[in-house]
Amino acid sequence: MSRDVKGLAVILGVAGVLHFVKPEPFERIVPKPLPYKRELVLASGAVEVACAAGLLSPRSRPLAGKVTALLMVAVFPANVQMSIDAVRSPKAPGWFKAGTLARLPLQAPLIRTALKASRGQG
Repeated sequence: MSRDVKGLAVILGVAGVLHFVKPEPFERIVPKPLPYKRELVLASGAVEVACAAGLLSPRSRPLAGKVTALLMVAVFPANVQMSIDAVRSPKAPGWFKAGTLARLPLQAPLIRTALKASRGQG
């Protein structure tokens, strides 16, 4: 297993657990029109933890890679919402605003790593 796939599994595992330990920040970035924010946060956290575990096993890695790539696409609107909220907030520090914007293009390498794992290249 490549370092990239291990790293992706760690990111997913930590983020997934945080969805359960501290769901409020995640609820705030669920796009405004979506209902059931807590349920969406908990569901996405569970999927992140499952993807992390799946990526660690050679047998489940192909499916976990595909699901991880789909998850990354599905949560992208929340990342955009977080950037919009940060940029509009007079209270958000400049470093945070810049960080939320810089994070958006980082989604592409995460998706690429997940797809490589799905093809057994990770």
